[in-house]
Amino acid sequence: MSSDLNHPSLRSIVQLLESMAAAGMEQIARPGSGLGVERVEAGEDTQPASKPETLESLQLEVAACDCCRELAETRTQTVFGVGNPRARLCFLGEAPGADEDRRGEPFVGAAGQLLNKILGACGLSREEVYILNVLKCRPPGNRNPMPAEADNCRHFLDRQLQLICPDFICCLGAVAAQNLLGTTAAIGRLRGKVHEYRGMQVVCTYHPAYLLRNPAAKRLTWDDMKLLMREMGSPLD
Repeated sequence: MSSDLNHPSLRSIVQLLESMAAAGMEQIARPGSGLGVERVEAGEDTQPASKPETLESLQLEVAACDCCRELAETRTQTVFGVGNPRARLCFLGEAPGADEDRRGEPFVGAAGQLLNKILGACGLSREEVYILNVLKCRPPGNRNPMPAEADNCRHFLDRQLQLICPDFICCLGAVAAQNLLGTTAAIGRLRGKVHEYRGMQVVCTYHPAYLLRNPAAKRLTWDDMKLLMREMGSPLD
């Protein structure tokens, strides 16, 4: 067999095939077939392009997530978000509570009722804004999210915000503000000013649940809302 390969014609064919393989050519058209040689570039993806991500497809992915074993085992359901998918303004909380876990919608308990009043005072409604949380599952006993849990959920949050693409975000409470902005600063130091996150303007204020326990802080929250609405071009003064 080795002597056959030394034949000039065979040697030329082998060299031709090697050259074609190096050039990425995998097929030769049959004579008279009328077809050209098909060339496939090395590493070329011949699979159909995947569909662009939507909030609906992301929500299904969130619903199937079990990265945080304790949360996956104790939740009734995941709580994705609600509101206008093209909202200019998002309200970001920390995690669902018992009411939210049952209904599958963020801010529907007592804190949610207070948030609705705050929105109304600003001339807004739940249908105009988008409301979501750092965590998509309720932590048992309504405890604060653990850092590892927030880390596991972070890519969901970032993708959700990327799809909504708001101009403004209002962080409700220290947990939401610290996780979004990547800081350990207290909410008292974060509120009263405008921050930036990936081109979005961020205003931080107290969580409605905190306001229910500390009504005196409502005045400061109202100041934050006035700052937010002023930045949005709809001053309340």
